[in-house]
Amino acid sequence: MDRKNCKPNATSFGTLIAGFYKEEKYEDVGKVLNLMKDHDMRPGLYIYNIRIQSLCKLKKSVEAKALLDGMLSKGMKPNSVTYCHLIHGFCREGNLDEAKKIFKKMVNSGCQPDSDCYFTLVYFLCQGGDFETAMQICKESMAKGWVPSFSTMKSLVNGLASISKVDEARGLVGEMKEKFSKSAEMWNQVEEGLPK
Repeated sequence: MDRKNCKPNATSFGTLIAGFYKEEKYEDVGKVLNLMKDHDMRPGLYIYNIRIQSLCKLKKSVEAKALLDGMLSKGMKPNSVTYCHLIHGFCREGNLDEAKKIFKKMVNSGCQPDSDCYFTLVYFLCQGGDFETAMQICKESMAKGWVPSFSTMKSLVNGLASISKVDEARGLVGEMKEKFSKSAEMWNQVEEGLPK
């Protein structure tokens, strides 16, 4: 690029970094970061988010969290994208406790979770059997007008019933029938399957 009098920018460096992570060429990631220094560019939020997302995709969320900690120690402020990558990564790795901690840290720092962040947490909490926390997060999401998919909601309803929270499960079914009258028949079938 330099030979053609084109200067690389954060996007070109980010593309290289994401590619090297995908190929698991960590030494080359380091070389690109050094090349950024040579061009008087400091990794900003964009580059950190690419690195965090890439590590989470590789199921290296602990390393990604270390990057977040490094950002914070340098006075950099992560955004909701940063936190959502980590939440999704820890959920995919089955570390729901860490995902919940990251979610709490996100909210406490003033970053607002987006719908995908809520849906990811509700889905994986149901998969992990933490139906009470899933219900709490689902209610927060629904208060913002974001409702997880039918299959996730059905999993939550059945999970609540399995831990003797049948009234809460019925209440959730009622809300779904009210909000989505076109799918009321599907929710009637779910309700019929609940214990009396």
